[in-house]
Amino acid sequence: MLFNSLSFLVFFSIVFPLYLALPRWSWRKSFLLAASYVFYAAWNPAYTVILAFSTCLDWLLARSIGSTVDRRRKKMLLVVSLVANLGLLGFFKYGGFALDNVQALLHAVGIGYAPPRWDIVLPVGISFYTFASLSYTIDVYRGEIDGRTGLRDYALFVAFFPHLVAGPIVRARALLPQLAAPRLPTADQAAYGLVLVLIGLFCKSVLADRLFAPVVDQVYATPGGYGLVPSLAAFFGFAAQIYFDFGGYSLCAIGLALCFGFAFPDNFRFPYGARGFSDFWRRWHISLSTWLRDYLYIPLGGNRGSTWFTSRNLMITMLLGGFWHGASWMFGAWGALHGIYLVGERAWRARWPVARWRGSDALLTSMTFLLVCLAWVPFRAPTPQVASGFLSGFTHWEAGIPTQWMALIGAFAMFGWHCYQRDSSLDGWMARASEGARAAMAAGCAIGIFLASGGDERAFIYFQF
Repeated sequence: MLFNSLSFLVFFSIVFPLYLALPRWSWRKSFLLAASYVFYAAWNPAYTVILAFSTCLDWLLARSIGSTVDRRRKKMLLVVSLVANLGLLGFFKYGGFALDNVQALLHAVGIGYAPPRWDIVLPVGISFYTFASLSYTIDVYRGEIDGRTGLRDYALFVAFFPHLVAGPIVRARALLPQLAAPRLPTADQAAYGLVLVLIGLFCKSVLADRLFAPVVDQVYATPGGYGLVPSLAAFFGFAAQIYFDFGGYSLCAIGLALCFGFAFPDNFRFPYGARGFSDFWRRWHISLSTWLRDYLYIPLGGNRGSTWFTSRNLMITMLLGGFWHGASWMFGAWGALHGIYLVGERAWRARWPVARWRGSDALLTSMTFLLVCLAWVPFRAPTPQVASGFLSGFTHWEAGIPTQWMALIGAFAMFGWHCYQRDSSLDGWMARASEGARAAMAAGCAIGIFLASGGDERAFIYFQF
């Protein structure tokens, strides 16, 4: 079920009032758990078996980790959790990729090998719920949270439908305490949650799918077939498309959770207004970047040690973060570029800690945005040939058509908005707005969603990850 589909509207219209009507907290939690599994089964009922297996395994392992005092046994149980979860993720997500690369390597040395066709479908959301579940077993192992959580609460934490398919990657330490005590949304919370959902759907349906996606798809479909203005529109337009697509989904998830009385962390904070790449990763897909920081970068050693040691840790973290997005060398290239950016930034800041000359902040922000957009090229292009063909479009002039100019102007308007709001937040901005302004915004979003409906129903980009 897509958040921007009629089927989800029917689902939410049934689940939300029934949740409010149930008199006991235990009944409401059981109902939410059942509803979340129905939501997930709508994609493919077989997927629920994998979700349930991963959930039950990590719950049992975490209880054993929390109850034993033997450090070696704790570590062994944690290793079992890591191997089981990452093994499932690796099999479904990277099995075909591994077979293709083995075949290519063998052909390179003259060995003919034709593996069977890889027809295994990637379970929706497996990258997200795997990382969410792993955060629990790792935190229990570290002694940071209690491992005696009940199975129902733990299963609901993993499967809660607003974050199940594409995040944010909500950690156990954030959601499990909210499940411990009875909670119902206030009228203000529910109203604000619905406004966030409307804003998120507007970002997705109107901006990402109608303004930017057609231009980006058209130019990337014929790499090198377009000139400067169309290429610029797709270059900056994809940065806007993926932000409004994934940022819109995150707003929907946060708003839906709030409707049921739960608080999710922000996942985006005006990322294109970032002053440098470390700042960008504090603002973009925050739930993933902080997960990688806490469970990969810091355990590798973080920035404790030599410059080379820190650079190695950054590159490993960003490469794995790139491959987390998909089984493709192009995603690896995207991660590698961001690793190079972060390593270069550390070296630059070590030599020039503070830029004090006039205009330095604007230049730094503009360069960050430009290089982030450059990194989006291998992320969007399926092959190196498509990427190089797309970049060749910058070498000759073409004036472009109105839709391309609209996408280009829209992308620059988004960049300006991010720069203006970067020291604020959406919650703060909404709090400062009057009730009339918030109502007008909600009404405008609803009208825009209605006018944009009826075309192709696009899944959210991050559903494929």
